[in-house]
Amino acid sequence: MDQETGKVSFFGSRLNDKLMMRLQSLYIDNSEGKGRGVFTHEAIDAGDVIEIAPVIVMSAQDRTHLDATLLHDYIFEWGEDRSQCAMALGWIPIYNHSSDANCDYFMDFEESAMFLKAVRAIAPGEELSINYNGEVNDTKPVWFELK
Repeated sequence: MDQETGKVSFFGSRLNDKLMMRLQSLYIDNSEGKGRGVFTHEAIDAGDVIEIAPVIVMSAQDRTHLDATLLHDYIFEWGEDRSQCAMALGWIPIYNHSSDANCDYFMDFEESAMFLKAVRAIAPGEELSINYNGEVNDTKPVWFELK
């Protein structure tokens, strides 16, 4: 994180200016009681970047329409004021929720991209999870029943 601007930057030379990447060890499988989820064949270290994906940014009006559809469960609030929404490309919409997530996601509004980082070591075969409330250990209820 840049101490002057407070902006997290992962899209410069540190990742070779690529706006899309995913660890090769990831795979999608069934997650008990949750449908599909993202898992890893190999260990992932805390702090590792797991995925970088461009997003499709949509207006507040589009968000109102999408909130009435199944896509509501797969979009992210977007923008400094969170009035817009974004559909992340790549596998980001498939990561399941956990109030004790092992990954955190970050948004780069200027680049219209999101990225995920491991917040702790993740073992081979373990499911990768994010907290849908936006903070890794946020225990507030989500809009669906947890299993």
